[in-house]
Amino acid sequence: MIYLIAYDITNDSLRNLIKKYLSGWGRRVQKSVFECDLKSDELKQVASHLKNLIKQETDRCHIYRLCAECISFRDVIGNDIEPDWGNTVVV
Repeated sequence: MIYLIAYDITNDSLRNLIKKYLSGWGRRVQKSVFECDLKSDELKQVASHLKNLIKQETDRCHIYRLCAECISFRDVIGNDIEPDWGNTVVV
């Protein structure tokens, strides 16, 4: 299942740590947004790790599940950060 993980982290070093962590799980599609193809147990692992990393009072992470039909409608307008993955269409 594809999950879109977006984060808003105030601390630069923590933001970079999360970027490196998520790079091991998926594809960066925006500066603070990743698409990750995760199994249920992997999702739990990633979510738990992010929960332990962020500062609850200042930071946030959003995780959205994208169904196959939804992900098939994905378009990229402009320069793709990491092209050549999946059904990405650059318009």
